Amino acid sequence: MLKQTISQKMLQKLSPQQIQLMKLLQVPTALLEQRIKEEMEVNPALEEAEGEIDEDYPDFEPEAESNFSEDGEDSPEGREEEDIYREDPFDLGDYLNEYIEDEEPGYKVKIDSYSGEEDKQLPVAVENTFHDSLEQQLGMLALKDEKEHIIALQLIGSIDDDGYLRREVNAIIDDLMFLQNTFVSKEEVTAVLKKIQRFDPPGIGARDLQECLCIQLDSKLEQADPLDDEHLAALRLARTIMQDYFEEFTKKHYDKLIRQLNITEEDLKAAIDEIIRLNPKPASGYSGGHNDQATQYVVPDFIITNTDGELELALNSRNAPDLRVSDQYRDMLRSYKANLRGRSATRTEKEAVLFIKQKIDSAKWFIDAIKQRQDTLFRTMYAIMQYQYDYFLSGDSKKLRPMILQDIADITGLDISTISRVTSSKFVQTEFGTRRLKDFFSESLQTEEGDEVSTLEVKKILRDLIDAENKRKPLSDEQLTEALQTKGYHIARRTVAKYREQMNMPVARLRKGL
Repeated sequence: MLKQTISQKMLQKLSPQQIQLMKLLQVPTALLEQRIKEEMEVNPALEEAEGEIDEDYPDFEPEAESNFSEDGEDSPEGREEEDIYREDPFDLGDYLNEYIEDEEPGYKVKIDSYSGEEDKQLPVAVENTFHDSLEQQLGMLALKDEKEHIIALQLIGSIDDDGYLRREVNAIIDDLMFLQNTFVSKEEVTAVLKKIQRFDPPGIGARDLQECLCIQLDSKLEQADPLDDEHLAALRLARTIMQDYFEEFTKKHYDKLIRQLNITEEDLKAAIDEIIRLNPKPASGYSGGHNDQATQYVVPDFIITNTDGELELALNSRNAPDLRVSDQYRDMLRSYKANLRGRSATRTEKEAVLFIKQKIDSAKWFIDAIKQRQDTLFRTMYAIMQYQYDYFLSGDSKKLRPMILQDIADITGLDISTISRVTSSKFVQTEFGTRRLKDFFSESLQTEEGDEVSTLEVKKILRDLIDAENKRKPLSDEQLTEALQTKGYHIARRTVAKYREQMNMPVARLRKGL
């Protein structure tokens, strides 16, 4: 049985322009140039403007998109599209004038810290990859036959970004059988692997951390001066510890090591000094970078400078070219206007004008989105700078005030989700280094006097306490809690443990040293 009912709903629909703006807000400066190039590739009506950069930051207030609706029924665009396909004569004169005479101003913002064309592009490192280096060394290795060469290539290809061979030998054998149609034994694979483990840098091809450190110590023993008895003794002791007492070493049971090896504390300390100089990730020491991955550069989105005690904020927009609507598309509209004098437009001409209109609209929307992105970023960072003014003047982490996203949202009048998008993956360059915006946000904690302080301040004091502790008797979480309480910070032991873990600091037993 069919029924008709009337219902009333409240729905919030985002226009394509709003969605585009939200996505642009999340794009960091390092990727903005790529995003703009992608838009220029799909929209020929958008082009890079040639000319001088505006010296003043534009006061931008986004205009309401009154000519747009989700379904297109009520918008002028929707009506025009219907009119274009009517069979009645249609005069495009006024419509063409609107697009020919409307000039779109540039949006480029002030850039104090970067000037000159040479700074516009990021440096790109062109070097051999880590695996290329291993294959080059393979060419200098004396192998018995082609079979060993195939095994060696398979092993090199299986080494991961850290320089480890984490695949089991049996899995390597299966790969060779199914992919290379080569049947090999476990002994043959192991023999070739031993040869690869002598490649540079030392430790390559190890199957776990213990083997990696042992390989590096073996290499050091081969290269050590045979007349330096003290150094040789330390290396041999370190090799013994890594081979036979690895678990005791990782758990820092130093007293047990001294008893079982019948050595002095000075002997153990010399061996530990040799061990801590080893590289647990041998591929990271390769000059070509971290394996096949390109070097990552942090490009600050904002620059804060201190001029005689006054902070100045600038957007780093060096990767955002000044955009405008293409003159070629405006000329096309002018030619259509000239050709339509005294006659009605044909269906083909109407379709062409509609296509040009859509491309110009899209270009204007993108330029407006870039304008609004620049304005939103500037307003948000300016609010953060004012809120954390004392920190940006001194660089002292203890002067960071408790701050949450809602605080900045209240100051700027923006939505909290917008603030979250702006601060995501963004960096600010200061006199004290480049910092991630997310690092300035923290919860509050009350001191004994009732003052509210940032949890970042508590973490800084906690780190100072751990750095200054006696490494022979490191402070437990309970002792750290008591030390913080004497300084006026009343927090629970569980909170201290949470902060310590967030700072990647191990428990007291693992911080023990000689």
